[in-house]
Amino acid sequence: MSEHHVPVMLKESLDLLITDQSGVYFDATLGFGGHSSEILKRLNSEGRLVAADVDTDAFSFSQNKFAEKSGVSLYNFNYSFIDVIAKIESIQYFDGVLADLGVSSFQLDNPESGFTYRNDAALDLRMDKTKKITAADVLNTFDEEDIANIIYEFGEEKNSRKIARSISEKRATQKIETTGQLVAIINDLVPEIFSRKTLSRVFQALRIYVNDELGNLKLFLENSLKVLKTGGRIVVITYHSLEDRIVKDFLRMKRL
Repeated sequence: MSEHHVPVMLKESLDLLITDQSGVYFDATLGFGGHSSEILKRLNSEGRLVAADVDTDAFSFSQNKFAEKSGVSLYNFNYSFIDVIAKIESIQYFDGVLADLGVSSFQLDNPESGFTYRNDAALDLRMDKTKKITAADVLNTFDEEDIANIIYEFGEEKNSRKIARSISEKRATQKIETTGQLVAIINDLVPEIFSRKTLSRVFQALRIYVNDELGNLKLFLENSLKVLKTGGRIVVITYHSLEDRIVKDFLRMKRL
């Protein structure tokens, strides 16, 4: 799995994050430990790292990876629970908090994760497999209008209503249960030259909705301030306009 994970903006983000080699830091999106490994290299023996990831594959991998490391605590929690984790660890304040909001390359490349449209697999898209609603549940049980709104709001896809209408028609004769079925529906509607971008937007929309990514991001930002020391830093790596807007609006509102 490690070869599937290349941390993004590694030097840039940690140059901004680490202000005290003896400090306490929180990696909100542990993943396969790319950023966490570098954080530990920059800390001295008094420094501490706490990290979390809701994805069980990534968490299990990193548990093994850091098993022999001291000063490290890992949690299979959603990152929005940063304040709860701090309380469990008896940490009053973190010196810095890092969040890399992207989906890992392992998730995108592994058909069993159900995150990719490049392979036919169960239409899941849950990062936390204990959540009840999958992407397939959304497409098979939600009203056509609700599906259109999800695709438009979270995927910024202009053909959302046309796609939702086709989904509604197809599911009337056969449940939509695989990524391949959804890909076929979209490919029937969209010219080949535009299909990849449309597929990316639709899968992004479903993933964001199923995992409540934007709601968790807002909660994470609010809770981070509760446990960030004065002069501490929050570093967030975003990948699309919806996340970017939330982070910038939050920082502006809090005058950070």
